Amino acid sequence: TQKVKNDVSTGMQLNFSMRTTGTFPTMAVQMTAIGEESGALDEMLGKVATFYEDEVDNMVDGLTSLMEPMIMAVLGVLVGGLIIAMYLPIFQLGSVV
Repeated sequence: TQKVKNDVSTGMQLNFSMRTTGTFPTMAVQMTAIGEESGALDEMLGKVATFYEDEVDNMVDGLTSLMEPMIMAVLGVLVGGLIIAMYLPIFQLGSVV
């Protein structure tokens, strides 16, 4: 956020600025603090990014696995409706004769 940018430009450590905003998850703030203290901030931020990317991928996979049965059911109803709509007139003609 803009507040973090302003705080860091005035000399505040990144993790303190991230903590005061309340926007960032605790794990990200802690990993940033460790990275700043150890001098490996770029590596720690990379690990944080990888962690949250994997978390988003897992959520998307879970949502996809929930949606697949619903999509199949909707398609089944549509195909069944089309089949009934096509064969119903044929059956009605058979009862007329």
